[in-house]
Amino acid sequence: MKLGVIGCGKMGSALVCGAANAGVVDAADVLLFDSYTPAAEDLASKLDGAVFVADVLEVVEAVDMVLICVKPGDVSAVLAAIKAGGNSALVVSIAAGVTLKTLESGLGAGARAVRVMPNTPALIGEGASAFALGGNTSEEDAMLVAEVLSGVGVVKQVPEKLMDAVTGLSGSGPAYVYTIIEAMADGGVKNGLPRDVALTLAAQTVSGAARMLLETGEHPAVLRDQVTSPGGTTIAGLGAMEAAGVRAGMIGAVDTATARSIELGQ
Repeated sequence: MKLGVIGCGKMGSALVCGAANAGVVDAADVLLFDSYTPAAEDLASKLDGAVFVADVLEVVEAVDMVLICVKPGDVSAVLAAIKAGGNSALVVSIAAGVTLKTLESGLGAGARAVRVMPNTPALIGEGASAFALGGNTSEEDAMLVAEVLSGVGVVKQVPEKLMDAVTGLSGSGPAYVYTIIEAMADGGVKNGLPRDVALTLAAQTVSGAARMLLETGEHPAVLRDQVTSPGGTTIAGLGAMEAAGVRAGMIGAVDTATARSIELGQ
């Protein structure tokens, strides 16, 4: 498969490097374009064999899949360039809020489009991504997109109507978790721990708890009960969290972010 990447920022770089590292694509079959040429040159230096080009049409005309990794406001120009190139490549967009209808309309009749929402931990291979298929795509297209995204973490296919909820949960979610980690560390500092120790313990606790849930498949309530002894420290801490409305606050964060995603897409 020949892969074209339009937009070589952090997320575009993470996706193509993940795909290459996973063996989904050979670096020699990757074409790169960015309006800021040094970004494409830098990514090409990381992917031995990949080629950066000066014209977006050189990418469009030569590949089987195009990854659109530009800002939402720049997508329409990219779609116009792809349409002008006359290629029937699978077009995969990670631009937030840009709908399949917009992608297909900009590409023209019969276009194969996929909408993806990754998140920033993809930069270290620990992403949580979801994708929705356009009306002209095939099962083979879905498998290919899943392969590419699995190179940078876990991936789920959802209907497009759920992409705003994905944005509110996993797309924005890292920021929620960073806030929780910071607050846990602050609690440790308040009780005498050095800042660096508190932050390391808090971050590793969140990472370890998440990994334990994913690897055991247990419901979080079951795992929580395993560390909650009657009359102990954990139940006292959980009581304080409930009193502060932490659970409701987290649900509200996802609700609000989802609603904002819907607004941005209109």
